[in-house]
Order: sequence, then C-alpha cells, then structure tokens
Amino acid sequence: MTLDKSALRWGASILAVALLAGGTGYWAGHRQTPQSEATTPAGAGKVLYWYDPMFPNQKFDKPGKSPFMDMQLVPRYADGGSAGAAPTVAVDPAARQSLGLRVVAAKMGSLASALEVTGTIDFNQRDVAVIQARSGGFVSRVYARAPGDVVRAGAPIADLLLPEWGAAQTEYLSVRRLGKPDLTAAARQRLRLMGMSDGLIASVERSGRPNGVVTITTPISGTIQTLDARAGVTLAMGQTLAQVSGLSTVWLNAAVPEARAGDVRVGQNASTTLAGFPGERFAGRVIAILPTTQADSRTLTVRIELPNRDGRLRPGMFASVALGGDAKPALLVPSEAVIRTGRRTLVMLAAGDGRYHPAEVRIGREAGGETEILAGLSPGENVVVSGQFLIDSEASLSGIEARPIGGGAASATIAAPASKATLYETTGKIERITANSVTLSHEPVPALDWPAMTMTFALANPGIARGFKAGDRVRFGFDRPPAGPTLRHMAKVAGQ
Repeated sequence: MTLDKSALRWGASILAVALLAGGTGYWAGHRQTPQSEATTPAGAGKVLYWYDPMFPNQKFDKPGKSPFMDMQLVPRYADGGSAGAAPTVAVDPAARQSLGLRVVAAKMGSLASALEVTGTIDFNQRDVAVIQARSGGFVSRVYARAPGDVVRAGAPIADLLLPEWGAAQTEYLSVRRLGKPDLTAAARQRLRLMGMSDGLIASVERSGRPNGVVTITTPISGTIQTLDARAGVTLAMGQTLAQVSGLSTVWLNAAVPEARAGDVRVGQNASTTLAGFPGERFAGRVIAILPTTQADSRTLTVRIELPNRDGRLRPGMFASVALGGDAKPALLVPSEAVIRTGRRTLVMLAAGDGRYHPAEVRIGREAGGETEILAGLSPGENVVVSGQFLIDSEASLSGIEARPIGGGAASATIAAPASKATLYETTGKIERITANSVTLSHEPVPALDWPAMTMTFALANPGIARGFKAGDRVRFGFDRPPAGPTLRHMAKVAGQ
C-alpha cells in the first residue's frame, strides 16, 4: 500500500502531539504533592498516621474509609502529641486568645465550712400551754380574747362555774370547823387533787365561804393559737379551752441540701438575717436535725433555736442562714473550673505548649467561689478556668479518656499497669489478626453497657495472639487504658 508524502507528514504530527501530552501527564503526576502533605492543613505539621476516632488505638498509614465504622479516617499530626504520651487536645495561640482561655494552678488553702441556706421562722413547739377545765361546769364569762392575740403570763381567759368545786369547798369548811387537824389536812388534800391551787384554797379559808367560780389564766406569755371558750357553754372535765404558744424563743427550720448533710451537726452556731431587719444578725444554734428528707427538694430540715426576747421574730418570716464552722486546710481550685457531667466530675489540665487533657476528680466543700478537691489532683497542677467546656467537647470527640482518680500526675504520660486496671471479659470470634491487634466479633459486655459488636483490640503483647487464626472462637479479657481497649489474655473456647 502506498501513502503520499502529505499523509505521512500528517500522521507524524499527530504522533508527536500524543507523545508530548503523555509525557506532560507523566511529569505532572510525579510532581503532585504526596497524600500525607496534601491533606495536612497549613501549620498543622506532618501527618503521623490516620485513625478512626471510635477506635483510636488502631493506626493506618494512609487515608481512606474506616474498616470498623462508616466514616473517613482522621489524621493525627506531628504536633498532636507523641504516641507514648497521653492523648491531648492541642489549641494554637490564636485560638487560645479568641476563646479567652485562663489557667490557674491548684493550691493549698483554707476553706471555711460555711453553708448558706434559707429557712422560715416557726413556733417553738416545746413551749406550748394547753388550758383545760379541771372539772365539769359552765363558762360564765369570756374575756376579750381571740386566736392570734399576744398575751402575757397570768392573763385571764374565761370564768368557769364549777359546782363540784363549790361542793368540795363547803365540805372542807365544815371539816375545818370541827378542829381536828387530821381530818382538815385530808380535806385540804382532796381539794388539791381536784385541781385547786393553794392560792384558791387559802382564799376560801380566809373568806369562810365556798367559791365555785374560777378564773382560768394563761400560764405562759405567747400567742393564742386556739380558743374554744364561749359564754354559756357546758364543759366536761378535761375539755380544752385554749392553747397558747410561747414566743420567748422561736425555731428556724432551715432547708439544707442532702449533699451537704455532713457539714451540719447539733450544737453548731448559726447566724440569721431577715429582710425585715436589714443589717442586723440574729445568733442561734442547731438543736436538731430531723430524720427525714424532703423527697421533692432533696433537702433535710435543720432546726435552729433563736432567742426572741423582744418578740420581733414572727413565725412565717423568711430568713437566710449561715451555718459556720472552723476553717480547714484543703486543695482548692476555682469553682468555675469544675465540669459536672452527672456521672463524674472533671477538670481540664493544662500540660503546657497549648496542650490539654481531662482529669477526673472528687470534690468536697464549696465556698467563696472555690471548690475543695479531695482526690484526682495535686498541688501546682494547672487547670483551665474558662473555655474548658469547648476543650472537653473536643476531647470527647477525639476519644481522649480522662485521667482516672488516683492516677496522680504521672498517669498523664504513663499508662497504668495492667494489674491495676479493671479487666473485662467476654466471648467472641476472631475476624482478623495483625501484628499489633486482633479484630473480634464479641458478645455484649454488661459491665460497660456495650452491645454485641465487632471491634479491634490492641495487643498488650504480640505473643497473646500466637497460635490463633481467623474464625477461632475465644474467651478473652481486656482493659481500657487511655490508648484504647487492649487485649490482656485470650483462650480458645472448649469444644471448638
């Protein structure tokens, strides 16, 4: 077959263009930025590895989709902490400034066990007088009294006509005229047993006439609570005519949260202020802690006795109470640094260079904007006072576990020994084995509220997986150090 020169020249041109395009594409492909650098944000540093936030212990050398969850792997950068240290949240200086992060060192100090609560004034239920009829009779006169009136001791309440008393006095006067001391003494004793006072008996002796009308008076000063005496009413022996509550002392029933029950004791001093008397304080003491707790408010009632010599403290008044105590040395942090999650209490520790990690603590008393730390923190450790909630959220999303109570400062960089960690056991099937991990489809773990699922466990020792293969059904134990769930032992299930 013969081709003319023009056709040959046209074909050569097409070939040259194709070769040039292919070479350019090959050169451009080799000049592309490596994947690890292309996915690194500016200023983030070099990517060390990729990981699944749900399984942070498993590392991957390239990006992609997680084999465990339906999500993309997340990069861990060189400035995100070394593999041997506890995971931390890194915040650059610009972000720290915009968030307004403040850091304060935990320090030893003195915290007074002052407790500020509220309460209401009530009558002293131990200072009550019940006025009754000592004999059957009639109410002949009622003095101008009404419930709520404040009366003094000896104030008359009502005049009673008591026929039995009149008859007994007549007999006494007759025996007395006989001049026999033994009979006279016996008759006088009978009048006393009927309820007559020595003053009334002496009055009958002086006048020589029986007196069947008796004036009933109040034995104490106070407020009339009930008044059942009415003119012309027939009375039975022992019937109540009035009830008077004393006002020389009053009770203050203070509501103390049950969480602070240990800070209150009988005999403790109390200082009270009332809105009706601004700038004035009333001193009292705790006389009782009632044995029941209010179910709706979760408070217990503390009874405080207050002197009320001038009668200004009136039942029903609202009061603020300060229950004082001796100041005690304690490890203190600002109260705003404490994060209460409901299940546990945390603080965010500042590790330096803009790195932060959570630590679990146990708290005690709180006063004056400071909180006592009973366990989980050491003097001199720095805690975040503002912006800690954002850092805690980031730590939770990154799967960073809080330093446990009792771990001490060293536990921030060194994992606790396996012998001291809580070991969880269950049964599962081996899905995959690598040099540093084992993927298992395991049954539920009730102690952790875990359902049955497939997950990867790091190997505490590569020898644990020696002799096992995919498909084996095993019984295994694991713990949960900061690096993630770690396999501690594994054995084949009998009969496999």
